[in-house]
Amino acid sequence: MAEARRLAFLGLGVMGRPMAGHLAAAGHHVTVYNRTYSRAEEWVRAHGGAARETPRQAAEGADIVFACVGNDDDLRQVVTGPDGGLAGMKPGAIFVDHTTASAEIARELFKTAAERRVAFVDAPVSGGQAGAEKGILTIMCGGEAAPFAAAEPVMRHYGRAVTLMGPSGSGQLTKMVNQICIAGLVQGLSEGIAFGERAGLDVAKVLEVISKGAAQSWQMENRGATMIEGRFDFGFAVDWMRKDLSISIAEARRNGARLPVAALVDQFYAAVQARGGKRWDTSSLITLLRDK
Repeated sequence: MAEARRLAFLGLGVMGRPMAGHLAAAGHHVTVYNRTYSRAEEWVRAHGGAARETPRQAAEGADIVFACVGNDDDLRQVVTGPDGGLAGMKPGAIFVDHTTASAEIARELFKTAAERRVAFVDAPVSGGQAGAEKGILTIMCGGEAAPFAAAEPVMRHYGRAVTLMGPSGSGQLTKMVNQICIAGLVQGLSEGIAFGERAGLDVAKVLEVISKGAAQSWQMENRGATMIEGRFDFGFAVDWMRKDLSISIAEARRNGARLPVAALVDQFYAAVQARGGKRWDTSSLITLLRDK
């Protein structure tokens, strides 16, 4: 292992909790913060380290501060202000944000951090809760080369692919591309399965066959069987996907990109939410196609 570092992790949700756990298991000293303090105390009982009641307190003395929270507003709360993480960070430290947020806030916080002589790296992840728990996330980063190089070995405790994509905001933009592609894939897989069912095929056998050819995808390999079974009480929630797609669609309005399929699938996810599927896995799109 590389030299043990003093780290902080802000946000212990379904992603942050296992990610911080990997850091502790690797021998780093980890101080954690969570808005619900009891969850931070619970994490410490499981992994050691320390818990603090504010982001500023958690970040004090840390070489690298990581965050994984809900959205732009949540991120501002844990980063800025008198109790935010930046207020407690020493000059030369690095803030790595794993939140899926807008490229605008990444650039904003990059500048705010620089004023305090702190580096900021936007580093959204892909791989879901299972990827976080197994330590095999894909991490897309934006920022400067030197702080990325310093933080990259630490991120590899829970990331199997950690890549600097370009300047500040590039990590978030890459995550938008990721979500745009997933939206189309899940809808296509849903339509294929529903078509196969109506055609009277053994759809499990169909997927087994076509997964060996050009139609193969992560979604087919990891969600095909559960879609056939109608199980959606796990995985990446529809609410979260709609949040991510809203960020992508807003960015497209700014840069002039056309997202007709992503916009349509976003409407389909709104219909899933309306029928009570807010926390269903994103593969629940197929429920809209099974109605008689």
